[in-house]
Amino acid sequence: MIELKNIVVKFDNFTALHNINVHVKEGEFFTFLGPSGCGKTTTLRTITGFIDPAEGTVSVKGRDITHVAIEDRNIGIVFQSYALFPTMTVYDNIAFGLKVKKLKKAEIDRKVREIAKKVDLSDEQLAKAVSQLSGGQQQRVAIARALVTGPAIICMDEPLSNLDAKLRVQLRNELKRMQKEFGITTIYVTHDQEEALTLSDRIAVFNKGYIEQIGTPNEVYNHSKTEFVCNFIGDINRLSPEVSRTLGADPKQHNYIRLERIHVNVEPKATDVVLEGTVESMEYYGLYIKYTINLGCQSIKVIEKNDGVNIYEPGQRVKAVLNPRDVMAYPAEEVAK
Repeated sequence: MIELKNIVVKFDNFTALHNINVHVKEGEFFTFLGPSGCGKTTTLRTITGFIDPAEGTVSVKGRDITHVAIEDRNIGIVFQSYALFPTMTVYDNIAFGLKVKKLKKAEIDRKVREIAKKVDLSDEQLAKAVSQLSGGQQQRVAIARALVTGPAIICMDEPLSNLDAKLRVQLRNELKRMQKEFGITTIYVTHDQEEALTLSDRIAVFNKGYIEQIGTPNEVYNHSKTEFVCNFIGDINRLSPEVSRTLGADPKQHNYIRLERIHVNVEPKATDVVLEGTVESMEYYGLYIKYTINLGCQSIKVIEKNDGVNIYEPGQRVKAVLNPRDVMAYPAEEVAK
């Protein structure tokens, strides 16, 4: 569907993207994930036509669109700021692209009302000025405006970042539902790991203008290809050489294990390793509890499901149960790009 081949983007003497290669399948929710300044938005802007690459090609369904004008790419765009017209009504904001295409008034009205219904905007809200709407409602307007022209692709640049945490989670679920309902190929940019893991069919993890890994949420989380991905996706323990040796891992490597892969005071399986320690701290989150356990040679963090019965207090001696197969190892000489 969308293919980026050997994309290089330069700003004067600075190379922002180094040989980016991505293939997005039709109907896929594909996320560009990474910290600020890693190249994810630059890649999105290259796809949409706001940036011309120094090298490489952008293709959609086999058609080279590398130097095609933005308005001729048939790509809907939702910006971080939404880029809505605050003094215009919701109706006119959504209708804007259709008016540019010079559709008949009756057809514009039909399309606007159809898309508004699909994104849960009422007739009453359509008559309001955008400035009168909440952040969540404005986000729906931005999505409706991007979808109303029937684009083959929709690109979203951190569309939830300006919302509070509760609303972000709510709209995240709605975004996924709408994307599946429309079946539209979606490219989504975020720095939020949880957002990427929740929404995506596949994720490209960016770091300093390179792609470190492309994979499903499960692949990038449980089978992180590089040490950067391992550290960036979720919380994780870096194991000391002593603990590494006990688990049968090479102590000269950088060895990691995720918090939820360690269990406290459970009956070990034949392949498990048991390490004794003392609870340093306990953080109560309701659904789960996060413990910090001092093993003597290092402290490790553990997440346990809260069963309401087995709760361990600071100072209590416990057994941490680990399985060596859950260790992710990386060469010590590996350095970030």
